[in-house]
Amino acid sequence: MSKQVVVITGAGSGLGASLAHRYSELGFHVCLIGRTESKLVETAQKLPNNSYSIHPLDVSSKEEVTKVFQKIKNEVGAINVLVNNAGTGVFDLAENLPEDAVHNMIDINLKGTIFCTQEVLADMKERNDGTIVNVISTAGLEGKVTESVYCASKFGARGFTESLHVELKDTNIHVIGAYMGGMKTEFWNGIYDESETEGLMHPDDVADIIMENVKPRRNLNVDQVVIKNH
Repeated sequence: MSKQVVVITGAGSGLGASLAHRYSELGFHVCLIGRTESKLVETAQKLPNNSYSIHPLDVSSKEEVTKVFQKIKNEVGAINVLVNNAGTGVFDLAENLPEDAVHNMIDINLKGTIFCTQEVLADMKERNDGTIVNVISTAGLEGKVTESVYCASKFGARGFTESLHVELKDTNIHVIGAYMGGMKTEFWNGIYDESETEGLMHPDDVADIIMENVKPRRNLNVDQVVIKNH
């Protein structure tokens, strides 16, 4: 039997790296996707088994996403699990957000999730099997001060995820939306200082909770999990 394959976007650090480690422990071939190759290499070096591949990619480019996912299918095989974890955020009052920040958040957080999901849906439907994990954040559940466009991108990802639930309800494809609060990751570099990130969650803990809820269980389906800070 061929090895199970997981594709994780935003795998260069934080939650993506933690999830890569968990799937590697389970014996998956882990496809690490991110914009910075050196960070993907760092993640790969810490994996417990050497079944992995590294794929530098900007998920906001539909053309590049199609190319990389096709390469994965050709070289590694069918994708069993997709984790849409890549994300970016710029935080300021709505009127102060520069145009490029608006584009980046919508392009990466929303369009990136859509483009990557499009690349696995047809194959998963054909096999009637697969798992899609959309890492969304609690910013997809409620509006927040200085996070207007970040929330807009995450509300969009939530709408996409909830629509997938409906589209796939008669299949064995499992879609889960993970809505978590702030974590101690590089995401906050330059935004919060150490005292402000002290109370945030550790990405390993969040990864453990996601993995518990992604597990296939008889007569039970978790379609969303909310993980909040104290």
